[in-house]
Amino acid sequence: MTADNRLEARYRPADMRNPVLLSTSDDVDSVIDALLTGPALHDAVHILSRARPRTPAGFPEHEMYAGVSRELQVGALALTAPEVGHVASVGVSEARSGVAYHAAGHWTEFPDDSEIPISLVREAVKEFLHSGGRVPNCIEWKPFEISDENVEDDPWGSSGDQ
Repeated sequence: MTADNRLEARYRPADMRNPVLLSTSDDVDSVIDALLTGPALHDAVHILSRARPRTPAGFPEHEMYAGVSRELQVGALALTAPEVGHVASVGVSEARSGVAYHAAGHWTEFPDDSEIPISLVREAVKEFLHSGGRVPNCIEWKPFEISDENVEDDPWGSSGDQ
């Protein structure tokens, strides 16, 4: 049996229970392109790797968010995984603060100075896909704290009931 290395991508309301499955670099590019050209409150994607384990309760033990700005032509990445904790892409120090993007209309805040060129966002998501969900090495990561405020109970429908 072949391992399922596809990524589950959720960026539109319809994807909440039925994610878009990404298996190729072209699939990744299609999603990033859709974020760059789609509705304003759909400029981020929630990503899970099917190659990574789930908790005993059936929840993913990891998640990645990628957000992009069509105006600034930059984006940001955030990743939560047991081996790294909560990390975000390292952008340039003079970048804007208060970085926020929206996946399927759900607001997602990124750390200040986390925006990088869109080409690096694409490269990191492709590496996440092709490595079976390993932490991408093509960008630098920095740890960050996640606030308990505004935490929703699994809005992505990513529990084990699929």
